[in-house]
Amino acid sequence: MAKAPICDYEGSEYQKTFWEEGGRAYEDAVEAIALRRLLPSHGNHLLEVGAGAGRNTARYTGYQQITLLDYSRTQLEQARARLGDSPCYRYVAADVYKLPFVPAVFDGATMIRTIHHLKEAESALQQVRQVLAKDSTFILEFANKRNLKAIFRYLAGKQSWNPYKLEQVEFVELNFNFHPRQIRQWLHENDFRINGQLSVSHFRVGFLKRHVPLGILKALDSALQWTGGVWQLTPSVFVKSTLAEGMPRQDFAFQCPQCGFHPLEALEADITCPQCSTTFPYEDGIYDFRLK
Repeated sequence: MAKAPICDYEGSEYQKTFWEEGGRAYEDAVEAIALRRLLPSHGNHLLEVGAGAGRNTARYTGYQQITLLDYSRTQLEQARARLGDSPCYRYVAADVYKLPFVPAVFDGATMIRTIHHLKEAESALQQVRQVLAKDSTFILEFANKRNLKAIFRYLAGKQSWNPYKLEQVEFVELNFNFHPRQIRQWLHENDFRINGQLSVSHFRVGFLKRHVPLGILKALDSALQWTGGVWQLTPSVFVKSTLAEGMPRQDFAFQCPQCGFHPLEALEADITCPQCSTTFPYEDGIYDFRLK
C-alpha cells in the first residue's frame, strides 16, 4: 500500500509568518474562545495532534500532561522554545497515520487546523481513536466546505466544486475542505458520541478584519458560535465528542510504528525496538518516531 502523502512543515516559520505577522489575530482569538467552551475542566493526559509550534498548547490548562505531536521536528523545536522543558510536556515527531503509542493512553485529544492537510482523514481518525481511552474527550476542528462563501460562489458559477456533495474537496494540494455530515459520519463510525458543535470565524473577511476593532469581532463571533449546533455555515467548525467504546486508560508507553511491538518505555534516550531493531532518536528533548 502506498504511503499517504504528508504535508510537512519542516523548516517553516509558519507560526511567525501566518499567525504573528499574517493578520490572523481574529482567527486565533475566536478559536481560543471555542476551545475554552469545549475543553473539560480537568484531565490526565492530552494528545495534541498537529501541535505545530505550540500555539494552542498553553490553553489546555486542565490537563496534567500534554504530548505534542507533529510530523515536523522544527515545528516541535519552536514549540519547545516557546513552552520550555516542563515535565508537563512531551514532544514527539511522528506520522499521524502511524501513531507511536500503545492503545488507550490518553483521556483527551485535540486536532486543530490539522485534518485539512490529511488526504486520508478517516485513517487518521481511526489512529486517534485507538490511543484514546473510553470516555475520552476529542475536540476536532475542520475546514467546512459547506460555508456561506463557497455556497454563494458555487451558485454564481465562480466555483466548480459542489459544496453540498459529501466528499472532501482538495482546493490546493494537500489542503482539504470537508462536509460536516461526512465528519460526523466518520466520528460515529469510530465510536465517538458528539456532544457539541460550534461555528467559528463568522467574520473571516479581510475588509472586516482591517476596519472593525478586534474586540467587536470577537464578541460577535462568540455570540454566534452556538449556531453550530443547528447549522454549520462558517469556514471553521469545532466538534466535541466522547469515545463511547474502548479500554480504560492505560499507563503511558510508546509502540513501534514499524512493527507494532509494545510497550517501549519512554526513556529520555534513543529507543530501539527489540523486535525489528529500528532505532528512534531522542535529541534535544524530542522523540523522533518518523519512519524513513
